Amino acid sequence: MSDSVPDNKKHTTAIGAPGTAPGSPTGAPSAAPRAAGLGGKASIACAALLMAACATGEKPSEQAISSEHDAAPPTVAGGDFDAHARRYGDAAIDAVIDADLLWISAASLSLDVAPPVRADLWHRARSGFALEIEDRPTLRRELDWYQRNQAYLDRVSERARLYLHHIVSEVERRNLPSELAMLPVVESAFQPFAYSHARASGIWQFIPSTGRLYGLRYSWWYDGRRDVVESTRAALDYLEKLHAEFSGDWLLAIAAYNSGEGNVRKAIRRNLRAGKPIDFWSLKLPRETRSYVPRLLAVSAIVADPDRYGLALKSIPDEPYFAATHLDGQIDLALAADMAEVSLEELYLLNPGFSRWATDPEGPHRLLLPVDAVDAFENQLAEMPAEQRVRWHRHVIQSGDTLGVIAEKYRTSVSTLKQANNLRGTTIRKGRSLIVPVASRSLAEYRLSAEMRRAMRRKVPGSGTKIVYRVRGGDSLWRISRRYGVSVSKLAAWNGLSRRSVLRPGKKLVIYRGGSAAGKAGVTLSKAARPSSPATGASSVHVVRRGDNLWTIARRHGLSARQLAEWNRIGPDALLQPGQTLQLASPERAGADSQAPQAAGAAYPDSI
Repeated sequence: MSDSVPDNKKHTTAIGAPGTAPGSPTGAPSAAPRAAGLGGKASIACAALLMAACATGEKPSEQAISSEHDAAPPTVAGGDFDAHARRYGDAAIDAVIDADLLWISAASLSLDVAPPVRADLWHRARSGFALEIEDRPTLRRELDWYQRNQAYLDRVSERARLYLHHIVSEVERRNLPSELAMLPVVESAFQPFAYSHARASGIWQFIPSTGRLYGLRYSWWYDGRRDVVESTRAALDYLEKLHAEFSGDWLLAIAAYNSGEGNVRKAIRRNLRAGKPIDFWSLKLPRETRSYVPRLLAVSAIVADPDRYGLALKSIPDEPYFAATHLDGQIDLALAADMAEVSLEELYLLNPGFSRWATDPEGPHRLLLPVDAVDAFENQLAEMPAEQRVRWHRHVIQSGDTLGVIAEKYRTSVSTLKQANNLRGTTIRKGRSLIVPVASRSLAEYRLSAEMRRAMRRKVPGSGTKIVYRVRGGDSLWRISRRYGVSVSKLAAWNGLSRRSVLRPGKKLVIYRGGSAAGKAGVTLSKAARPSSPATGASSVHVVRRGDNLWTIARRHGLSARQLAEWNRIGPDALLQPGQTLQLASPERAGADSQAPQAAGAAYPDSI
């Protein structure tokens, strides 16, 4: 790149209006005792679904295999699931994670003796800040949002407590600016199962192609994009490569991390032809990227001096939260949690790369455990034979069985069955047996597995009169919800969609009218055509249509253009695009991270 690209690796400068009520860091460090069985604390009732998987490659002993003749087969998907889990929708995954983190914190605070005072990780991080922060309107807008949303920062800090020490340590080891350790705040709010419409996943929000390029492996069992250790390694590799490509300009490297290096190179070439500067602030980049970089700088400014902005950061001890323990094969995660004396949910939060009920038989052969749980786990693992680390079931082949039929019954894949039984082809014979690795517990207890995360997003049953609506050209969830007097959230939940789903003509949607489900939406049919304020309980999002602008949308919903711009963190003269989604409620009212600042493709709970 041209030598005229400036080097932004300088000192940090606090900017923006000082806060009126300086806060002091609060929160308590985690302590040694752990609370096992925290999974029940979030109280999401789900029925059993079977998760099956692949063998370790070594056949288990006959004693380790249950038979259809001497034991009931493993439980598969139960019909009572609808009555419990399906009403939760997208927010359920965030609720499970945040509830478990609160219980982990509560367990840490339940000691009779005062915990020792430890150094704070935020202080360590800010000491490595190196990027120059310029006073820009976009940066002020980002700071203003965070100043109004202390609760959002509290949730992010609670999640970051598990991962931030590792990330800061890796950034320091590579001698990189510590602002890079704040990127997961912007990318995913440290939600390890975050998933975007662009198919980006994990705290660093890798899309599949970039993940593969940087060595993040994917299989039925495992997704390296969610692996905290591997994705951090890949993200820093990628950022270092971008930093070198853009002549040492970290702001351009960060912009390229968001929008792709091709978009940044194109913007630079365009400015060079026009004789314009080629620093980040002078480039015409995608709108998302123009917010993304200032958002990271705003987070960094707050971490550097939270008191200045009237905010407080929950204290995070400057010590490792987890350590890696090495395995020599596959293990059931529920069994591993029992051996480590931690909750299954905490085990998933530390090992979000494992998608199923067990580790991947092909590796990585390691588990991340709380530091104080490693010794207990390793002592028990040393005494447990390999064949007892996974439960096996013997299936007697019946007439009409195929590998596909059997795989579907046990919620596994044909390749899993072939590997477990050393089969080269797909031919099987009636009367013979296959061994199938199965989970030791019901699916309801593996609440953060891929199956359960998907199950929590399934269609929510409604009540009242059922209507089947066929989507027509130009329809959107917002338009249909207004027509029938229901909320977008309910309409999406009834049909297993997200609120931002794009509808295709011909698709059939289920709508319930006149029952409690419709009533809870807070909009009656007689009011459906009226402009309404979010305070009435109406739909809290608007999908932009051709010809819309902030003023017309605000008028239609009984709001001001200033409110709309503020809630959606855009300028009052912003150009809106058809299909764009605008929030019609303040973040404080919305209360969910899905309505918090999102730049990297709008992160959602992982659905795969």
